[in-house]
Amino acid sequence: MKTFWLLCEKQVEGGRSGSREASWKADAVVQEKRWQLRLRWRWFFCPPPCVYLAGPGWRVKSAQGQAHQAGETGPTVCGYMGLDGASSSAAETQKLNFEEQQDSREFGCAKTLYISDADKRKHFRLVLRLVLRGGRELGTFHSRLIKVISKPSQKKQSLKNTDLCISSGSKVSLFNRLRSQTVSTRYLSVEDGDFVASARQWAAFTLHLADEHCSQGDFPPREGYVRYGSLVQLVCTVTGLTLPPMIIRKVAKQCALLDVDEPISQLHKCAFQFPGGPPGGGGTYLCLATEKVVQFQASPCPKEANRALLNDSSCWTIIGTESVEFSFSTSLACTREPVTPVPLISTLELSGGGDVATLELHGENFHAGLKVWFGDVEAETMYRSPRSLVCVVPDVAAFGSDWRWLRTPITIPVSLVRADGLFYPSAFSFTYTPEYNARPGPPGAPAPAADADALLESIHHEFTRTNFHLFIQT
Repeated sequence: MKTFWLLCEKQVEGGRSGSREASWKADAVVQEKRWQLRLRWRWFFCPPPCVYLAGPGWRVKSAQGQAHQAGETGPTVCGYMGLDGASSSAAETQKLNFEEQQDSREFGCAKTLYISDADKRKHFRLVLRLVLRGGRELGTFHSRLIKVISKPSQKKQSLKNTDLCISSGSKVSLFNRLRSQTVSTRYLSVEDGDFVASARQWAAFTLHLADEHCSQGDFPPREGYVRYGSLVQLVCTVTGLTLPPMIIRKVAKQCALLDVDEPISQLHKCAFQFPGGPPGGGGTYLCLATEKVVQFQASPCPKEANRALLNDSSCWTIIGTESVEFSFSTSLACTREPVTPVPLISTLELSGGGDVATLELHGENFHAGLKVWFGDVEAETMYRSPRSLVCVVPDVAAFGSDWRWLRTPITIPVSLVRADGLFYPSAFSFTYTPEYNARPGPPGAPAPAADADALLESIHHEFTRTNFHLFIQT
């Protein structure tokens, strides 16, 4: 199985690195020397786009019988990242050097990828090209649409314009930049089960609004846009590791503003205050110390009671992030064609029931060469459009002759298989519910208890009422 995540931010932060051209110009009339300065800015990504390669297939030889050079190690794939619509020149693409992590995944980061100031687009996509070591192209993968923001909004945010607001349940990244120096940027991340401040890797976190009225230790998430002063919780999207509930504060001039309740916006500076603390104190805030994540005791502002004095390490910049995952397996495929475009399933829609049922798959990158499989059973598949496939649900008897005697549902994974055998797994599954049918017992066997029959009958009625159950496995 080969899987990689393309992690990228939804916005782009403007960098300060640029090439400068100075030209001397003399006016013949007034004999005055004037200097003309032209700046060409490069807008860098912060956090930078990252790629993770997961699965044992990445370390298998790229072609059967092809010998690697002596001492050659590492993954059998090279990556090149750029922007859609850009040329494939070396100046506009960056080669990714993959490094093996402790969790056996390969990690690559396009840290120097940038957008020229000549590119006036407000939206674009990242393009990743993967090539096997033998020279065969594995495929070209595209990110989600990315919006360009060169600097944070200085206006007071309101819910009338929610383009830059952050809603509960959104994926975000946090980074800290000491004294506004790019080289000192550190990202909130997770390593070995601990929160760390990393200079090379960042993690995506789900930002949840927490319910303030729930008991200690129980913070169910709420819907809505996140405002300053709200109780929030950060959950790592990969490991599930969670920080304690904290109050998010707006930061201005290295002070936490305690009376601001406007919506949070992209690229805003913010601080995270732990609840509680002695009255009249400045509060305790999430802070970094080199590579460690610690707590910082703030001081109350002597001039303004609604402010708390912070240090640089307690001020975080928040930015929305996005990820896209592609999964495929070439173990049974007999092809040298690229694996892309990878079909992605977004929703399932069931029609009919009983002996005849059809399942419609909604998604993207579908084509006539794809077949829907339920486990190891191929379903009759009809192609409708690049966003729709329809298949006939296989009879449950295809998964075992004894199913009619089972009293529990059967869940079967749903996947797609290309005509050449390329396998595309999905996160979706299909659940068959049992029919009420008692297995005949041997002669002289005792009859089942009446309460057991009543319970089974109620389960049967529920199953027949809903007929089939569909759910997404996360």
